[in-house]
Amino acid sequence: MIPCRRAEESTIPTFQQQVDQLVTLGHPALAGQAERSFRDLLEPLRGKAEALEGAHTPSHVPFVLVLARDLVSPYDSVPLLRLGGARGPGRKPGLVDRNHGATGLDDYFPIAGCEPPATAYLLVDVERGEEFCNVPPEDASQVVRSRGRTQLTIDEGIALVTQVPQVLEKNKCFMLAGSRRTAVPGDRRVPALWISDRAPKLGWCWDGNPHTWLGMASAGDRVG
Repeated sequence: MIPCRRAEESTIPTFQQQVDQLVTLGHPALAGQAERSFRDLLEPLRGKAEALEGAHTPSHVPFVLVLARDLVSPYDSVPLLRLGGARGPGRKPGLVDRNHGATGLDDYFPIAGCEPPATAYLLVDVERGEEFCNVPPEDASQVVRSRGRTQLTIDEGIALVTQVPQVLEKNKCFMLAGSRRTAVPGDRRVPALWISDRAPKLGWCWDGNPHTWLGMASAGDRVG
């Protein structure tokens, strides 16, 4: 077995850098807003975000700026994802798995306790949760909740990889159990972000099946 290299700390993108990244990727247009209006929408979060700025590792990020799907559809934001932050040749766009069911992503909703506090907000104290690799999603969710933490939703997972793409690593990808198909009785899909053919992929796994390469992402709080 080859030992893992120790993760090096680096500076998390500042609030300003995260806003600029969203603008650069074209999120104002995706939200149907002018750039100035889009920036104004996010500005009230600046003070709270700047108080959280600091170092991060691939396993832990102090905060990330999230846009709820009421503002930007995941079908628009997933293709903007890249691995490692690079956007040059050889870096493929993110993709949505074709097998999310007849209604695709439309029937995924935040579960109780994971509701967004606003259309734009901060996700705080974020962990990708590789300790839960090879643990069934339902079991991992119970542990996360017992710690007073919350699973991530689809929108939050997309936001995390948008701003800190280094968190998505081979064999250290993560489930997003804060979103479930609650409107479909008996549906056991748990959405997840992983790497497929050198690109981020929004797929799903069964809630009772463990995967050696999927952990359970979680956060300490949501701040609107």
